[in-house]
Amino acid sequence: MSLQEILNPSIKKAVNELFEINIEKVEFQATRKDFEGDITVVIFPLLKLIKGNPAEIGSKIGTYLVENVKEVVKFNVVAGFLNIVISDDYYVTFFNEIKDNKDFGKRTAVANDKAIMVEYSSPNTNKPLHLGHVRNNLLGYSVAEIIKASGKKVYKTQIINDRGIHICKSMLAWQKFGNDQTPENSGLKGDKLVGNFYVAFDKVYKEEIATLVFNGKTEEEAKKQAPIILEAQQMLLDWEAGKPEVIELWKTMNQWVYDGFATTYKNLGVNFDSYYYESNTYLLGKEVVQLGLEKGVFEKDADGSVWIDLTEDGLDRKIVLRSDGTAVYMTQDIGTAIQRVKDFPDVGGMVYTVGNEQDYHFKVLFLILKKLGFDWAASLYHLSYGMVELPSGKMKSREGTVVDADDLMQEMIETAGRISSELGKLEDYSINEKEKLYTTIGLGALKYYILKVDPKKQILFNPEESVDFAGNTGPFIQYTYARIQSILRKANFDYQSVILNDNEEPLHVKEKELIKQLSLFPEVIQSAAHNHSPALVANYTYDLVKEYNSFYQTVSILGEENHDKKVFRVQLSQKVADTIKLAFSLLGIEVPERM
Repeated sequence: MSLQEILNPSIKKAVNELFEINIEKVEFQATRKDFEGDITVVIFPLLKLIKGNPAEIGSKIGTYLVENVKEVVKFNVVAGFLNIVISDDYYVTFFNEIKDNKDFGKRTAVANDKAIMVEYSSPNTNKPLHLGHVRNNLLGYSVAEIIKASGKKVYKTQIINDRGIHICKSMLAWQKFGNDQTPENSGLKGDKLVGNFYVAFDKVYKEEIATLVFNGKTEEEAKKQAPIILEAQQMLLDWEAGKPEVIELWKTMNQWVYDGFATTYKNLGVNFDSYYYESNTYLLGKEVVQLGLEKGVFEKDADGSVWIDLTEDGLDRKIVLRSDGTAVYMTQDIGTAIQRVKDFPDVGGMVYTVGNEQDYHFKVLFLILKKLGFDWAASLYHLSYGMVELPSGKMKSREGTVVDADDLMQEMIETAGRISSELGKLEDYSINEKEKLYTTIGLGALKYYILKVDPKKQILFNPEESVDFAGNTGPFIQYTYARIQSILRKANFDYQSVILNDNEEPLHVKEKELIKQLSLFPEVIQSAAHNHSPALVANYTYDLVKEYNSFYQTVSILGEENHDKKVFRVQLSQKVADTIKLAFSLLGIEVPERM
């Protein structure tokens, strides 16, 4: 049982008996390092109900707790803060309860509880995945794992944007300049091959625009009249008309891209339970427009177009059906959301992992679904995240200046290898062991660097900085885990059985602090799930590792003369390692047994 669970009812009872007042909530916070105490009760909120000096009120409650709650041994009051000191017995008992639980921190999903669907990745099939997609995938995957650990059933999904003019640009460029290249005969991953033709199209398009402008056209006219864009537009019309040879080329090139994506996803360590394709969903939602008209949610203009007026909600008018009867992206997203609930009837909410440039789109989407009367619309969340930039600036896929996801991962692995070699200590590793370790460190550095930042914030990504073996980095945490594994391998005695008990000598302050940090883990998972923020798990793990390293440097572990104390410290080390491993698994990061 957590300290809050023990103290909350006792403090409410104390306030009732001392002041004849019933309170609904007790406000706790961690005790500041410069004061004695394990947990602090904030007295100031009580002043709305109890008249008096906050220090006196805190002292009366503290005295009551010492006399009536066995876990409380003493207290002190600083201004309006009641700092409570908890007995060693509580911490020893708590540790003994959690030490063998490998899933400590996680909750089991409740039967018949509603599931959450998390959408992420959702790329276009005209180019490979890049650094921006890496942040998207890592965020979506981690949030899904954290929500699952918090006790919810989770489905991971994506919608693949496999139709439209941008797809036709790559297809047309391949027809014109491809010379029958394939992934097999070119040696390129399929998504990279297709992406090259997207860049090739843009190069020719710009050349044609320049020629037309030179011959007297305005730039706007030139963009519309360039021969290659007219051909791409015709190809899109042919695709929509189902022209066999266009459909066949579309299927072939898309499959090249899907195969390439699958390799990237595997290397990045993310997965999906279901896939949706825009080519199958772009007509969804049109039937919902009629439902909305009947309910008075939508309105039809004189030209036949259908709109929704959201001005009273602080937004604007939004079109959901063009005058020619064709759908817009909003209509498609409405239909896709409804379809997903049909496909997975236990879904009660969805998380959309999409960049912050789409904030307005999702406000409108969620509001429309609520107005259409879908109860699950109240549990929709846009996991909005900031852009990832490099020191050199923004990326542009049309110009081929993006940071390719595969190249980035390989660079991270090579950087990890170089830095690890410089640090030494790998002399007895085989080549395969070194390569596996470099991959674990490199990808761990990449993932941690991205996930430790609040999703809403922009990131300036520095590969070299992320592989630093000191500070708030993935490799620093991985190294601590490996250090603990080394301690466990050297512990040539039975340390599994519980030995420390109530009659032992007092806990060292570093032991106590470490157990306190471990006890926060379940709450961190719940908070991270609620806030859709892997950063909370990442930074908790860093704090745990800092606390452990302080413990490691202050007390003797294997050199401790008291056998029972030595066993306890090894057990404590093992529990920290288990927690690091579990926390990092929620971030999609592996931990090495040796470094």
